[in-house]
Amino acid sequence: MPAASPYTSPEQQADLERLGARLRSRRKALGVTAVACAEAAGVSRVTLHRIEVGNPSVTIGAYVNVAAALGLHLVVPILDAPSADPAKITVGDYPGLRALAWQTDAGTAITETEALNLYERGWRHLDHEALTDQEKAFIQHLADTYSNGKLLV
Repeated sequence: MPAASPYTSPEQQADLERLGARLRSRRKALGVTAVACAEAAGVSRVTLHRIEVGNPSVTIGAYVNVAAALGLHLVVPILDAPSADPAKITVGDYPGLRALAWQTDAGTAITETEALNLYERGWRHLDHEALTDQEKAFIQHLADTYSNGKLLV
């Protein structure tokens, strides 16, 4: 029986989900089956699935083993705690973001990390040629600030 998942904030959960999606994307790009990857990492197929969906109850060692099995080196930067009031933006200020968050009102305020998550998850659906210079600069700001200069797409 797996351990109960500890509480994680929405931002922390988004980080784990992005990490899991990145590992899954790498596995698929290499054409490695889930069973082969799990065996190479020394984890069960169920644990691999939990990693790929960002389950916080999986040990960091298992995440590291899966990354290594896929030829990746997992680096976890230690960042200062976020300020009490995380930077917020309005969805309607950026047309591409608005298209990705179509189900929300244009006046909805979200954090920059939520915006980054939307861009990364919806990147393939985004009309890149329609992005304004302001939005391109904003996306680069998000990548530089929260993802070591790269979007996980």
